Amino acid sequence: MTVSPQSATGSVHLTSAMVRALAHPIRSQLLAALRTGGPATASSLAAALGTNSGATSYHLRQLADVGLVVEDVERGNRRDRWWNAAHRSHSWHDTEHDRDPDDRAAADWLLRNAHRVYGRQVERWHDRRTEWPTAWRDAADQSDFRIIVTADELAELDRRLHAVIAEYGRDVDAAPDDAEAVTVILYMFPADGTGAGHVR
Repeated sequence: MTVSPQSATGSVHLTSAMVRALAHPIRSQLLAALRTGGPATASSLAAALGTNSGATSYHLRQLADVGLVVEDVERGNRRDRWWNAAHRSHSWHDTEHDRDPDDRAAADWLLRNAHRVYGRQVERWHDRRTEWPTAWRDAADQSDFRIIVTADELAELDRRLHAVIAEYGRDVDAAPDDAEAVTVILYMFPADGTGAGHVR
């Protein structure tokens, strides 16, 4: 979950149409930019992403059609339309998209794109961590664990970790002066990728 403007609501569970609309590099970047940076125009987003405003406007409308972004009519005028993220975050269950090949392809793209984005975020932290105060460097963590659990236990662990993380969710306006946006990346999956399902 990313810290985002107060005008965006909580999380949305992606529908089939949302998954398909979001499975595009520019659209994924646009939604991320709006969630982290707040309301923006197509022109300012195009400049930030290195594309043109025409293409950006088109992709914003595609995201708006499925409810992932909304027009900020209070900021807009005849010359510029302002856009904002409709939600702070999104989620989906991988198995929900197994039956439809197009949904499956879109969900696969979203997952692989997320892996790439997370990897770049980790690399960026690694490259710039020495610029941060000691307290933040000591508080940051990079850990991995190997545990033996059932599928039900893994689902329960996931639920409990999400609940703990949610306790720290707050709006920007409610954050202490010394607070920072922090990325928490959570991966849990069987260590043996073959699907054999055996630990012995």
